[in-house]
Amino acid sequence: MNIRKTMMIQEIIKTDGFGEPCDPITRVAAIAVVQNPAAGCFEQDLSPLFDIGGQLGEMLMNRAGSMLVQPPVSYGKAAIVGVAGDMEHGGAMIHPKLGKPMRAAVGGGKALIPSNAKVAAIGMPIDIPLGHKDEAWSFDHFDTMTIMVADAPRPNEIVMCMVVADGGRPLPRVGSGPITD
Repeated sequence: MNIRKTMMIQEIIKTDGFGEPCDPITRVAAIAVVQNPAAGCFEQDLSPLFDIGGQLGEMLMNRAGSMLVQPPVSYGKAAIVGVAGDMEHGGAMIHPKLGKPMRAAVGGGKALIPSNAKVAAIGMPIDIPLGHKDEAWSFDHFDTMTIMVADAPRPNEIVMCMVVADGGRPLPRVGSGPITD
């Protein structure tokens, strides 16, 4: 695994969307910019990317969780693949082996880890969806953290992102599911 850099972003929300004080909510994004070993070729065996995702999860998730003020309650993951790669490369990083270290770091994780992946040029943002770690239908925890890395991904890189949060949205008013249309 060739890591160019890692980043940790801590966001603390202190007011709701109307500017009124709310209980603080902390979100932390753990980000790694790594070389894509499958860039520029049509590689059928994506298992090296599976392993990189798992290793990065083990390396970064405990640190992300330690930056929260309260215990983690929600999580999400995403990958931005440089233009010499394929969206499957991002999926290979975030799906097969990343879930286990993420769930270990949040002390549970019965619910699916929301995810997103895309191919993009340098500096493009990605929305990382968040959901409650144990209650898939907790609408109050459906949220998003948008991140970007100014100099990544280069064409042969992948930006892998993991987010944990110690709260849902400020001033949630949607209710809880499941709801039928």
